[in-house]
Amino acid sequence: MNTRYDLITMGRSSIDLYSNDIGTPFPEITNFGAFVGGCPTNIVVGAARLGLRTGLLTAVGSDPVGDFVLRFLDNEGVETAFIPRKTDKRTSAVVLGIEPPDRFPLVFYRDGCADIALTIDDVNAASITDTKALLISGTGLSRDPSRSATLYAVERAKEAGVEILLDVDFRADQWDDPRAFGVTLRSMLHNVDVVIGTEDELKALALTSMNQLAIRDSQISDPSIAGDLPSAIRRVLASGPSALVLKEGAEGASVHLPDGQVLRAAPFQVNVVNILGAGDAFAAGFIYGHLQGWSWDKAARMGNANGAIVVTRQGCANFMPTEQETLAFVESQGGF
Repeated sequence: MNTRYDLITMGRSSIDLYSNDIGTPFPEITNFGAFVGGCPTNIVVGAARLGLRTGLLTAVGSDPVGDFVLRFLDNEGVETAFIPRKTDKRTSAVVLGIEPPDRFPLVFYRDGCADIALTIDDVNAASITDTKALLISGTGLSRDPSRSATLYAVERAKEAGVEILLDVDFRADQWDDPRAFGVTLRSMLHNVDVVIGTEDELKALALTSMNQLAIRDSQISDPSIAGDLPSAIRRVLASGPSALVLKEGAEGASVHLPDGQVLRAAPFQVNVVNILGAGDAFAAGFIYGHLQGWSWDKAARMGNANGAIVVTRQGCANFMPTEQETLAFVESQGGF
């Protein structure tokens, strides 16, 4: 299929303020670095740096923060022609602390944010059917009008033969009721080709009920409520996707297929500075390999390499590696 784009992503974008005081507790931070973030935005920038032809369907406010985001995307070669500016909204923001090895607190400022105001008209104004793949994320389904716009985009793209990828992107505090997360996402799984998520995200996606008190920082703190991971994987795959990609952090990744086959991709050993953004870097690397026609496990190995590079750096989109960097890293670590 000849298309203008290899990948279009849809959903949230933001200015990310990362602590420059690495290792300092959040209340003691003295200054921040300003970068660009948001799951679909990070992924599309990562894919662009790997050489894919990319576009982003998000929204920003008519504010200087929107200028900041758009300038960065333009400089990265990401198509911004179909990013509307919402005059009555503000561009989203996130503030993040960095306390390695295992504390990375983050605070979202998304009340009345622009990207959740995406509409069906915004989708119609975008080249949503002129791409090989469309990636959506869970947070884009958290509220209307973005929810309806996302579902509409998936239907239109699917009818045009576009491959649909879902990054589960579970952020409990972005939902009025976390139980609605699974209900909403499952309603459109029949149109999804590839699902990408962590263990907690997949358990949340498979749930029919959930004690809200069992959720902290988008993690399920009581695993017994969520059930076991194999059951969650089976439930997701039974809904229609042709593959489920499980991000396993330091353990690497695995790809689960409807026939029960599991393909493993080994991790890369690096010194961790900041894990935030690693999953989005993984997704960019995986999608790059997948769209090259690589095997599932080789594509996931590329994702692992991309993610491994980003965890050694401070932030997300601004720190995504290039194709040359990632392939050289893989080669230095023994190849695929």
